[in-house]
Amino acid sequence: MDQKPFLFSLSLIFFILQTTVNAASFSVGGGVGLGVGVGAGGGRGGWVGGGVNYPNPSDPNPPSNLKNAYIALQAWKSAISSDPKGILSSWVGSNVCGYHGVFCADPNDETGDPSPPVVAGIDLNHGNLEGILVKELSLLTDLSLLHLNSNRFSGTIPQTFNSLFALTELDLSNNQFTGPFPLSTLQIPNLLYLDLRFNSFSGPIPQDLFNKNLDAIFLNNNFFSGEIPQNLANSPASVINLANNKLTGAIPVNFGYSSPKLKEILFMNNQLTGCIPQGIGMWSDVQVFDASFNSLMGHLPDSVSCLEDIEVLNVAHNKLSGELPDLVCELRSLLKLSVAYNFISGFSQECAKLYDKNVGFDFALNCIPGLQMQRPEPDCNSVPGGGLSCLRIPSLRPLACGTLLESLNSSAP
Repeated sequence: MDQKPFLFSLSLIFFILQTTVNAASFSVGGGVGLGVGVGAGGGRGGWVGGGVNYPNPSDPNPPSNLKNAYIALQAWKSAISSDPKGILSSWVGSNVCGYHGVFCADPNDETGDPSPPVVAGIDLNHGNLEGILVKELSLLTDLSLLHLNSNRFSGTIPQTFNSLFALTELDLSNNQFTGPFPLSTLQIPNLLYLDLRFNSFSGPIPQDLFNKNLDAIFLNNNFFSGEIPQNLANSPASVINLANNKLTGAIPVNFGYSSPKLKEILFMNNQLTGCIPQGIGMWSDVQVFDASFNSLMGHLPDSVSCLEDIEVLNVAHNKLSGELPDLVCELRSLLKLSVAYNFISGFSQECAKLYDKNVGFDFALNCIPGLQMQRPEPDCNSVPGGGLSCLRIPSLRPLACGTLLESLNSSAP
């Protein structure tokens, strides 16, 4: 196998990380994120494009990789039926490096490799293009970035995408794609960033997704259904967004045992049931946990108090009960805590102090005696999930974070 595309993609990692290292921050606030756009061109790493004549457009024998790029892009152009912004008007002739939204890179600038320039990035974000993706795109074997956010592409993802050996970022968000989860994306060997949100994908989420070395996974606002795969904790991603789908069943019980890099996890607006696993406390670096608008039951685990970097903790609109643990309200980084629309029966003075810390604290429509804006008393006489066992580690007092790992390990089978 030719290693050139792989080595070249590694040389662009610094450039890529400038756009994805903070990917988690794009999804705060309801699980609806922004598309990431790259394509300034002419900057770092010898990137050129957007009308630059490079290489010589009159060259009768352009390099073979640019010939393949021409074949691929012309096949794709013919499959695009609407271009209201006239983006493709520049897609004429063999000088693909001059096509709007197409960015070439010179390997010689990065690695000293004497190879000719290659098509390394395509950014057609917000193009409002209508059409499909074609199998000939697999000829772009040096492509590192493919960003198609906010268009009207439809159909399915070609199986031939597994040939995009150098691809590290794939953003297909806010389009009209349909069908099951595109398994071909999981066969792209060096993919780091996968964004499928705001489409019409449906069916189950494949288990292999969480075994892949992805740093960001955005699946929100689709029609994915079924249970969350039990290997969720295997993922090394820093952000996982599963919000606004039709997922059912429980959050995997091993949730928290792995994935030390996780910064954000969003389950909001699905149909999840069962408990919030105690292992949540293992993710000491997590900053956003949003499981609102589900049907989760039981008590909020004491281990939540171990989330020292948590900024947003939202479990509103569930069926949680019991008292809000004192230590949860003492979390030092907390900016927003919402337990509204549950069956919480009380909280301590520590929670009352949150207002003095300018923390957004919402406890409306629970079952807390003596407070306003609570549920009518008859609603609180029958708490959902009263007989539910959440497999908590027995403890006479709130679980100390310093001993959480030891306790979980000793109780694991």
